[in-house]
Amino acid sequence: MREGAREAILGRLRAARRGEDGAAPSDFAVVREKRWPEAERLPRLRRLMEAAHAEFLEATGESWPSAVRDLLVEAGARNVMVGAGSAVEARLAEAWSGLPGGPELLRYDRPVEELKGVLFGSVDAGLTTCEGGLAETGSLVVVPTPEEPRLLSLVPPIHLVLLDPATVRDGLWQLLAEPRFANGMPPNALLISGPSKTADIEQTLAYGVHGPKRLVVVVVPGGATPSRGS
Repeated sequence: MREGAREAILGRLRAARRGEDGAAPSDFAVVREKRWPEAERLPRLRRLMEAAHAEFLEATGESWPSAVRDLLVEAGARNVMVGAGSAVEARLAEAWSGLPGGPELLRYDRPVEELKGVLFGSVDAGLTTCEGGLAETGSLVVVPTPEEPRLLSLVPPIHLVLLDPATVRDGLWQLLAEPRFANGMPPNALLISGPSKTADIEQTLAYGVHGPKRLVVVVVPGGATPSRGS
C-alpha cells in the first residue's frame, strides 16, 4: 500500500474516533412512521398470514377452550401440550374437566433432555400465547418463557397461538419502543408468519419438514389469559 493511501485511511479512522467523520445521523422515520388505522391492523395481519398458509379461528374469552378442542378433534389430534403452570394450562384443565374423549392435555413440565422422546415422537399439537402481532409483516411475536419453552412452538405438527387483537402493533419498531422491550430485551423472540416450509432447488415448497405443518391463530378479543405485563 502506498504511503499516501495508508495515511488517508488512518486519517479517516482517527477522525471517526473524534467524531469528525461527518456521517449522517441514522433516520428511522420510514419505519417509525409507517402506521395503519387500528381497525385495519388485524385484517392486514390475517391477510398476509393466510397468504403464508396460516389458519385463523375466531373465538371469545369464554369459548376458546371449546373452539380449540373442536379443532383438535377434527384434526385427529390425540393430544395437545401446554406449558406447565401457565394460565393456559389452568384454563384448559378447568374447561375440559369431565368431558368424555377428546385430546389429552399434556404438560411441558420437565427439562428437554427428559421430555424429548415424547415431544419429538408423540405430541400432536402445542398451544402457546404470544406478545402480539405485526401488521406490517404479517407476523406473530412469540417470546418463550420458562412456562412456555421455545420448543413448544417449534416441534409439534400443529401449533396453536392465542392472539388478542388489541396486541397487534403496526410494526417491529412500535413493539421495540414499548417499555417491556426497550427496558430489557428478552433473550429470545420468534417472529412467526406461517407453518414451517422449505423448498428444494426447483423451489417446490414442502410444509412441516422441520417444524409445524399447521399454524392456527386463535383470535380472542380481550385476551385468553391474564396479561404478563408490559
